[in-house]
Amino acid sequence: MSAAMRSRTPDRLCAEAVELAREAAAETASPGTVGAHVRVVADADRVVTHLFECQEMGYRGWRWAVTVTRASRAKVVTVDETVLLPGPDALLAPEWVPWSERLRPGDLGPGDLLPSEAEDMRLEPGYSGEDTPLPNSVVSEEMQQLAAVEDADVTAGAPAAQEAAPAIGSIGSVAEELGMRRARVLSRYGLHGAADRWDDAFGARTPMAQAAPASCLTCGFLVPIAGSLRQAFGVCANEFSPADGRVVSLSYGCGAHSEAAVMPKPPRPALPVIDETVVEPLPLRGPAERAEGSVEADTPAEELGHS
Repeated sequence: MSAAMRSRTPDRLCAEAVELAREAAAETASPGTVGAHVRVVADADRVVTHLFECQEMGYRGWRWAVTVTRASRAKVVTVDETVLLPGPDALLAPEWVPWSERLRPGDLGPGDLLPSEAEDMRLEPGYSGEDTPLPNSVVSEEMQQLAAVEDADVTAGAPAAQEAAPAIGSIGSVAEELGMRRARVLSRYGLHGAADRWDDAFGARTPMAQAAPASCLTCGFLVPIAGSLRQAFGVCANEFSPADGRVVSLSYGCGAHSEAAVMPKPPRPALPVIDETVVEPLPLRGPAERAEGSVEADTPAEELGHS
């Protein structure tokens, strides 16, 4: 019989040492927390583990495991180790995940600090703080020297007697003046990652965009952004849109599109036929009667029965 087959059958003397194993578990555990004997597991030749229920609060489903053994041809059983192990239905803590992987958008609160790794793939070197341009800088050495010469004070004498270029001619001062003095800037990896997130939230595949009458590309509420992302994204400025103040894809759309439903202008009322604010004299007789020149026309109004 192989060793693997022999290990499946617990050693008789070790399997009978239940009380010895219980006493070892009671010495390690809190008083009264060692429960009933569950079963015996054969680990190897003359090596057996006794499992007892753990009745301690907070360790539901856990078991005290006491491993006992004996020497070859010996009848004395001794305790090897005592540990607390989870059972098949034990209450376990979730698997530990580093904070950098647990962090989700929206978890950062007021006063929280989120450090970024030195080798963060989302960033790349920007302004290094030195006057020497970076290898990938668009400012060449020739242009740097030209700027230094133009800004330097000219004094009489040999070139060696000239003063050094002032601070205004350095790349550092120019970068600070233009607001470009950043140690790191967004890399292409970080740029694509941001574009993917924005497209997933407010892109063409969202249910809102699928039911929209038109895209944000033709919407008057779209505010363009700077940089290479302006070719695909903008900022929504419609307070009634679900994407107000958010970066949206140009292919996104909603029912608040500026040209989706233009309200008609109120109808202009027609000119009144009779102007009741003006008194218009109306003759009592027709033109033919007035042309006859009858006496009645010259008769005072009292004679015609008018008061």
